[in-house]
Amino acid sequence: MTSSLHNKHLLVNNAHQIPPQNVADADTPIQNLIHGRETYIADFGTDFVMKRPLPTFGLDACQTWLQKQHRTKQAIDDIHAIGNPRYNIPRMIYIKDDEFQLLEERASGEHLTASLFKKLSQRQKYEIIDGIAAFLVDMNELKPVRSVHNHQISSELKFDRLSNFIDNKMLHWFTNSEINYMSTIRDSIAEFTYDTRCAWSHCDLNSGNVLYDPQNSKLSFIDFAEANYSFIYRDIFSPLQIELGICRPVYQRYYQLHDKQKYVMPTPNNSTLRNIMKYRLMFVLLRRFIKASDDLRTNPQSDKTITNNYNKIAFMREQITAIKNIDKQFYK
Repeated sequence: MTSSLHNKHLLVNNAHQIPPQNVADADTPIQNLIHGRETYIADFGTDFVMKRPLPTFGLDACQTWLQKQHRTKQAIDDIHAIGNPRYNIPRMIYIKDDEFQLLEERASGEHLTASLFKKLSQRQKYEIIDGIAAFLVDMNELKPVRSVHNHQISSELKFDRLSNFIDNKMLHWFTNSEINYMSTIRDSIAEFTYDTRCAWSHCDLNSGNVLYDPQNSKLSFIDFAEANYSFIYRDIFSPLQIELGICRPVYQRYYQLHDKQKYVMPTPNNSTLRNIMKYRLMFVLLRRFIKASDDLRTNPQSDKTITNNYNKIAFMREQITAIKNIDKQFYK
């Protein structure tokens, strides 16, 4: 037995004896903790990380947090059990309900961003594309893939907010040309429907939840808190693939790997698939556009609000430019 496995067994069997390393005090301000929306890192280690709910949580919120961690652990255990060597799933070692804490393996490497991806060799890039596709197939086939459903992509957006902003508020900050273009995009995505299936999915694939270690070519997927049934193209054309610019090769590899006896997917050159890809990519950008629009203020009263408006408008213009580039890319 390796020392790593030996240490893991010691942690499981003697969880209450773990020595505190950099344990955050309960009174430590949240802004001084390494934390997410619900969880903070309570203990650092070389190979493992201990986490707890935010110290601002009451008992009911902590109980809800525990339930979510148990669901997450089950999702992790299920995908880990497949044992696919193309990718790594860090394990959640244990959850201690009475102390509201969990221990999980630390994933090696750094977040898989576009800047990291560009530095890698062609072999490493291929291995990442292969690993992402294999992970998506394994997730989708963990549980029964559901029957074909005609899906309206606008139902996944806060579409009323988008329409209201374009029709009533966008004129405060954007040109007529920009407003007219976004109106056209809004109308076209409102009409677009396609046949798809629900399958078990990660549902939160972005560079923050995928790590890569160039030293050992290890690709790791983390944060399964949102895992659930979802329309199958959501993960295939996720923010991660968009950021890395690998949507097509990931789909091509997915198409080769998936179990064609369980469900049929269109060929990579299928014209319908082109439209699905186009609008799925636009969907990701429109979600960012809508979220930014919610923060705009028509009558900013402070320097901070004025600066926030300026930054949000610049960000939204970047999304418009990216949407236009997708339009050109898929133009026939």
